[in-house]
Amino acid sequence: MTRVVIIGGGPGGYEAALVGSQLGGEVTLIDSDGLGGSAVLTDCVPSKTLVATAEVMTEVHGSAELGLRFGPDDESGPGAAGVHVDLGAVNRRVLDLAGQQSADIVERVRRENVDVVIGRGRLGGTDRVVAETADGERTFAAEMILVATGARPRELPEAKPDGDRILTWTQVYGMSELPEKLIVVGSGVTGAEFASAYHALGAEVVLVSSRDRVLPGEDADAAQVLEDVFARRGLTVLGRSRAQAVTRDGNGVTVALTDGRAVSGSHCLLAVGSVPNTADMGLQEAGVTLDRGGFIEVDRVSRTSARGVYAAGDCTGVLMLASVAAMQGRIAMWHTLGEAVAPLDLKTVSSNVFTAPEIATVGVTQAQVDSDEVKARALTLPLKGNARAKMQGLTDGFVKVFCRPVTGIVIGGVVVAPRASELIYPLAVAVAQRLTVDQVSGSFTVYPSLTGSLAEAARRLHGSGSIS
Repeated sequence: MTRVVIIGGGPGGYEAALVGSQLGGEVTLIDSDGLGGSAVLTDCVPSKTLVATAEVMTEVHGSAELGLRFGPDDESGPGAAGVHVDLGAVNRRVLDLAGQQSADIVERVRRENVDVVIGRGRLGGTDRVVAETADGERTFAAEMILVATGARPRELPEAKPDGDRILTWTQVYGMSELPEKLIVVGSGVTGAEFASAYHALGAEVVLVSSRDRVLPGEDADAAQVLEDVFARRGLTVLGRSRAQAVTRDGNGVTVALTDGRAVSGSHCLLAVGSVPNTADMGLQEAGVTLDRGGFIEVDRVSRTSARGVYAAGDCTGVLMLASVAAMQGRIAMWHTLGEAVAPLDLKTVSSNVFTAPEIATVGVTQAQVDSDEVKARALTLPLKGNARAKMQGLTDGFVKVFCRPVTGIVIGGVVVAPRASELIYPLAVAVAQRLTVDQVSGSFTVYPSLTGSLAEAARRLHGSGSIS
């Protein structure tokens, strides 16, 4: 029986523990912050629960076009008797749901005979792990070690979170009242999601972006749709504006920009990236190579530079998604315990930005096609022509499909729409299984449905030639 010791109980850690136990390993899981990690306790689950409430508010505010009326008969849209948000109740539900999810994971891993140890682990070489627990120091012999310690919010030197008015995304769930004016620093995925959510809930929001557009790492056409929606709804985006410092002024905050301007608000949310939790763990002493940012370098089967030591999740900096962390952890177990394993293939990973509308992507990007890095044909189909979209009053968004020029094999796609996270799945399957546009378009879709646009885009890509 192989002795496996895992440090960190996030998706990379607990999913690896389940696979390791299933394959006959003697698995010890050492965790200090609660099983599920940041994905369950402070990041994905809480933020998407908040977003779920914001989605309802977005639908309510757009319901007048569908013939719904709120308040007195002479008013349209939410009026004096309209819907408002009790943020304290929302956040209590957020935290309760995260706690329940973590408890479910604890029950599951223990049912699968995983030994869960509460403590902070570090490497004592490549064959043992030392854990600081409430009962003192314990040492665990290991034939395989998996490091899955995640990451934490990055802080700016002149913008220290205080947990009250200057917040990271892990601290926002302590707010009992909606911010009067929220300044979000950072326009990547996290910043855009929280800006979209809090604006939908009723807060005035200013998004400070150091780049020339929001979501600089996403499809440019999709990002433009989101910017247009933000502008129409009254969410302010300060492009090409870099925050230099954030200071507390009584019950408010001031964000100083590098160009000399200043923006004042009631709260500031910092969304400026992540820092890996890899310090003081004995990693380099054990021969594990870290990059300049402190992330653990791994290959496509999750191996580090030290024999017998693997790593998974955000601490590796490899496409920081819970789904990728979980797959890295599973791959590590399959590889070390002798199962057949396919290396991690990032070209098949689907991801989603939970804004309103959502932006989901899989496979190759428009930037790769435009730069001739990848040869592909592409077709973009606006959502406003879809019958179901018209019924639901949807005017923003599109579907985009990429395929090989000769074979027609689907190699990527973008969906911008409500619940794009669900709609991207057919394209993700097509990319992973190397389906052609003809195979995709030959499958029945429900009429009317938004998925009909995916089939229609694939149908229009039939044949040869360049389509855009």
